[in-house]
Amino acid sequence: MKEIVSTENAPGAIGPYSQAVKTGNMVFCSGQIPIDPATGEFVSNDVAEQTEQVLKNLSAVLEAAGTNLGNVVKTTVFLADMNDFAVFNEVYAKYFSDNKPARATVQAARLPRDARVEIECIAVV
Repeated sequence: MKEIVSTENAPGAIGPYSQAVKTGNMVFCSGQIPIDPATGEFVSNDVAEQTEQVLKNLSAVLEAAGTNLGNVVKTTVFLADMNDFAVFNEVYAKYFSDNKPARATVQAARLPRDARVEIECIAVV
C-alpha cells in the first residue's frame, strides 16, 4: 500500500507526480528545485542559495511524511553545471555532516525551469 505525501511547505508538483510517496517505512521524494513555496519563484540564481532552498523543500516534504533529513539513505543530485560541484557540496555538507547518505551526482543537460540544482531522495520513517 502506498500513501501520497503532500505539503504546502514545499512547492507543488509541476506535472503529474507527487511530492513524495510513502510505502511501509520508506519515503521516496521526487526531485525538488529551488522554488520558494511562499512566492512560487526561484530564491536566486546563485547555486549555494538554490541548494539551500532545495534542501529546505526536501526537509518539508520529509517532515510531512513523518521523517527528516537525518533519515535519508540515498540522494540523487542533478547539477546543471558540474563546475558548481564544490559550492553545492559545501552547502550539502552542512545538512548531512554526521549522517551521510549514499549519493549520486550527475550533470544534467537541462533541469526544470532552468534550475541549477535538483535533488531527490529516499528516506526511512
